[in-house]
Amino acid sequence: MATNSEPKASSQAVVLYDGQCRFCIGQIANLRRLDFFHRLRFVSLHEASVALEYPDLSHEQLMEQMWLVTPKGDRYAGAYALRYLTRFLPALWPLAPAMHLPGLMPFWNWMYRSIAQRRYKIAGRECPDGSCALHAQTPKR
Repeated sequence: MATNSEPKASSQAVVLYDGQCRFCIGQIANLRRLDFFHRLRFVSLHEASVALEYPDLSHEQLMEQMWLVTPKGDRYAGAYALRYLTRFLPALWPLAPAMHLPGLMPFWNWMYRSIAQRRYKIAGRECPDGSCALHAQTPKR
């Protein structure tokens, strides 16, 4: 499910992810390795710049699922973002047919949400003592 916002000047798609989630950080590391042409920019949703650059996305929305913003400004969330990545990254092309079979998006959404809701139980937090929250509230200049 895509929504459109103002186009960004960048030729990179932006992936917004939970930078305090070890599972998420691991998956982003995998995507970085697969992004041979550096077409993606990865930004933790906890960075102060995210609230300024994407004011229409609430913290709750960002915490629910990964978001991908295309260079044209289209937005995809959760399983839809993963489906987009299967077309965007050549290394993921073999997965594209399964992600695009008619009628399977409800399954992929369920699978994505099941993992997303349990991501801290799967691998824990990056900063279990809460120190990350302090850094996330400090605007970077």
